[in-house]
Amino acid sequence: MQKRCVGLRREDKSVWERRVAVTPEDAHVLQEQGIEVWAQPSLTRIYQDAELEQAGIRVAEDLSHCSVVFGIKEMPAGFFRPNGVYVFFSHTIKGQPHNMAMLRRLLELGCTLIDYERVVDDQGRRLIFFGRFAGLAGMVETLWALGRRLEYEGLDTPLVEVTHAHQYHDLQHVREAMVRLGAQIAEHGLPEAVTPLVVGVAGYGNVGQGALDILDLLPAAAVEPQEVPELVRGGGSRFSIYRAVFKEADTVEPVEPGAVFNLADFRNHPERYRGAFERYVPYLSAVVNCVYWEPRFPRLLTKGFLRRHWLEDRPRLRVIGDITADLEGSIEPTVLLTEPGSPVYVYDPLTGCASEGVEGRGPVIMAVDILPSELPRDASAYFSGVLLDYIPAIACADYTVRWEDLALPPEVKRAVITYQGRLTPAHDYLSEYLHMGADGRTRHEADSCIGRGDGGWSACAVPAGTARVPGHGGRSHGQQSSGGGGRSSAG
Repeated sequence: MQKRCVGLRREDKSVWERRVAVTPEDAHVLQEQGIEVWAQPSLTRIYQDAELEQAGIRVAEDLSHCSVVFGIKEMPAGFFRPNGVYVFFSHTIKGQPHNMAMLRRLLELGCTLIDYERVVDDQGRRLIFFGRFAGLAGMVETLWALGRRLEYEGLDTPLVEVTHAHQYHDLQHVREAMVRLGAQIAEHGLPEAVTPLVVGVAGYGNVGQGALDILDLLPAAAVEPQEVPELVRGGGSRFSIYRAVFKEADTVEPVEPGAVFNLADFRNHPERYRGAFERYVPYLSAVVNCVYWEPRFPRLLTKGFLRRHWLEDRPRLRVIGDITADLEGSIEPTVLLTEPGSPVYVYDPLTGCASEGVEGRGPVIMAVDILPSELPRDASAYFSGVLLDYIPAIACADYTVRWEDLALPPEVKRAVITYQGRLTPAHDYLSEYLHMGADGRTRHEADSCIGRGDGGWSACAVPAGTARVPGHGGRSHGQQSSGGGGRSSAG
C-alpha cells in the first residue's frame, strides 16, 4: 500500500465540542497499515495531545501535506486549500442556507467533499453516525430538565439527582447513576401530582433506541400510545415511569376520510396525511423527539396547538426533549437551539417568547444540538471504530482521475458531494441553493431577536433561521432515527 497521510482537524465550532473522528487506538491501527496520522493541537479535545503523540500521531498545526483531512463539524471556509479532500458532516445536503458559503468556497477551490451523512448502503441506510449517543445524552438531559421543572413547581422527586450528561465521566457512569435513580423511584415513588408520569418517545431508530436505553434503566413500564389516555385517567402507579413509543402510524393520519395509513405512501406522499400526535400531548408528562423531519411532513407539535392547550387546559406536559433539534421543525416551539452549558428554556405558548431556565409559563424545551459531544469519549470510540473500515480506501484513492474512474467503495462514493470543484451528479440539485444567504437574514438580524436581562437571556418571536442562545454556535448531532418521516441527519 502506498504511503499516505491523513489529518485530523481540531474541532472549534463550539467550546463544548470534544469529539474526534479517529481515536488514538484506531490511529495506531492505521499506522500499522502504512497510513500516517497527523492532528492539529487542541485544548478541548477529549484526548489530550500527549495521548495522541503516545499513539504515534504527529501533532502539528499545518495539515496541508495530508492527502485527506477528517473532522466532525463543519470546517471554516478559510481552512480549505486548493484541490483538498475533506471528510466531515457538512450539513449541506438539504441546501442549508447557513452553510452555502462554505460549500461555495469548496467549489471555488476545486475541493472534494465527502459527507458522513451520505455514506449509505444499497437501501439508503446510513452507515456512519452518532445517533445513538444523541439519544443517550438527550434522554439524560430531558430527565435532568424534568427534575428541575418539578422542583420549581415545589415537587420533590428523585429526578433532581440527575445531572447533565457531560458531567458524568462516561457512559458507564451514566448507566450506574440511572440504575440508582431507578431504585429510588421504585422504593420511594413519585408525587401523586405527577402520577402517572408518562414519557412519549417519537421515533424508533438509532436516536430513539438510545433514548429508550436510558429510560429502560429505570422502572419504566412500556405502554402503547393508544393506552396512554386510559392509563392517565386510571391513575397508574407512582412507583414507575411509563414510556410510549410513537411510530409514524401514531403521529399522522390520512386526510381522506376512510383511508388507511400506509408507511410507504406516507413517505412518498406526505401531503396526503396530517398530524395526529397532538391528541396524545394532554396525557404526556414529557415528549422526547427523535424523528427526522422536512417541511413536506406534518409537524409533531405546533405553536398553535400549544397555545390552545395552555388556554383551555391544565397541561400535564412539563418538558419537551427535542433531540432532533430542528429550529421550528417537527417541534415548532423549538425557537432556539442550545448547548450543554445552557441546555433549556421555557417556551411561553401565549406570547411566543422563550426564557432561559425552567421557570415560567409553558413547557421546558431541551434543544441541545451537539448532544453526542456530551459523551465525547464513548461517542468518538464508536464513530472511529466504524470509520476505520473506510479510511484506507479514502486515504489511498486517486482524486485526480475523472469522476467515473474514482475508485472508492460504492457506499463512500455516494457520499461525495463535490469532486474537483464540481457538484457530483447525485448532488447537482444543490446548485439552486448555492447563492442563498443565511435564511435571507444576517446573523445580526437573528441575534437582534434575543435579549439579555438580570435573570438570563430571553427571546420573543424568533423567526426561522439559525438563531441560538447567546454566545453559542454550531449545529448538530449525527443521528439516525425512524418515525415521523424517515432518518435523522446531522453530525
